[in-house]
Amino acid sequence: MRGVSGLAKWVCVVVVMGGSMGLRAQVPAAGQGEAAASNQAAAPVKLPSAPTTKVLAIGHLTAAAMAPGATRPVMPSEVRATVKLYLGGKIDQWYVRQDKPGVVFLMNVSSVEEAHALLEKLPLGVRGLMEFDLIPMGPLTPLSLLVKEPEGAKP
Repeated sequence: MRGVSGLAKWVCVVVVMGGSMGLRAQVPAAGQGEAAASNQAAAPVKLPSAPTTKVLAIGHLTAAAMAPGATRPVMPSEVRATVKLYLGGKIDQWYVRQDKPGVVFLMNVSSVEEAHALLEKLPLGVRGLMEFDLIPMGPLTPLSLLVKEPEGAKP
């Protein structure tokens, strides 16, 4: 690992705490190996921001949808409209929820606002029968540490 962008000097540890992910980098002390360095205290590393490249849309039925027969007449037009978003490249992947009625879409959009605008135009959304939790996602920023040139390196 010595010749790979200074990776011999850095040991990166991804820490998952309280549902959030952070990155801590550890630098081995002089004369110590990587195993010893991993036991030392870690200093936080500021990661660059990442652009939103996808939005995870988690849909759930509203209380109005629970009324008997509320969704059945809307479903044919809902399916057609959803297929159009898929064929238009806005929905990359789609799944049905296993825990309760609803769907999960991985959307090819660059903002939560764009995802919201598309989803609220779907027939179930127009009728107030489905709502979405929208989660913006982007590239894994700790990877930027792997491609960063070491200080003093010549291109």
